[in-house]
Amino acid sequence: MTAAQQPIGVFDSGVGGLSVLQALRAELPHERFVYLADSGNAPYGERGDAFVQARTHAITDYLCRQHHIKALVVACNTATAAAIHEARARHPRLPLVGVEPALKPAVAASKTGHIGVIGTRGTLTSAKFAKLLASLDGQAHFVVQPCDGLAHAIERSTAQAVPAASDATETRALCARYTSAMGRFGTQAGEMDTLVLGCTHYVFVQDELRSLLGPHIRLMDTGEPVARQTRRLLQATGTLVPENGTPAPAITLLTTGALEPLQNAATRWLQLPAECCATVDLPVGWSADPVR
Repeated sequence: MTAAQQPIGVFDSGVGGLSVLQALRAELPHERFVYLADSGNAPYGERGDAFVQARTHAITDYLCRQHHIKALVVACNTATAAAIHEARARHPRLPLVGVEPALKPAVAASKTGHIGVIGTRGTLTSAKFAKLLASLDGQAHFVVQPCDGLAHAIERSTAQAVPAASDATETRALCARYTSAMGRFGTQAGEMDTLVLGCTHYVFVQDELRSLLGPHIRLMDTGEPVARQTRRLLQATGTLVPENGTPAPAITLLTTGALEPLQNAATRWLQLPAECCATVDLPVGWSADPVR
């Protein structure tokens, strides 16, 4: 297998990173992908940094050794904030792409200069996020809201092929609780006209957020910028698959948790067959030595 034929690894604490995989597939339709949902340990946003770092290292080592990935997309805001610098040090020859809340694009898009940001507590209390927020000091007014439980509720909604009414009620109630706590959304002076989705899971409740906030509020996520950055890195390393019109290759989806929720999410959100999903046993100490 040539370097270009090797797959791109993508991982998240659960199914939320499928929103990033969706953008990657649109940008890079001829690439192979291996996606790993660490659903057995989700959500990361309410875990400590040491735990998230250990999971990131175990998953990265596994994808390198077992699937020979040519690049890795850390499709999780919490894992990016807690562990991507260490991952780069452990794997210096592996191109890595992380995600971060889309504050800079939101500043460019907002007309009122008032921007809401929702995310997990782990992301929004991280040093990485604080540094990003400080870099935009004076450019906009940000209202930052941790959304405890929302990512977990989105995970639970995939337990059945058709979401249970109670799951839909729970996710909508959480969206309503957190957005109402932030203040006034709208297009008038002093109102928030832009909402940054600071967790990859939240892309899958866009409809609920739009129904609560109205059609004129911009929702900003990171999928497309991450996909474009991944293309640039592959081009720089000479490992981009040529766009020669070949059909899109098969995709492998793995989970450390129950199989059915990943199958339901893949079918519901990416229109992928259940057969592309499998389980993997990946303890924290899967690999003691970094892959170089």
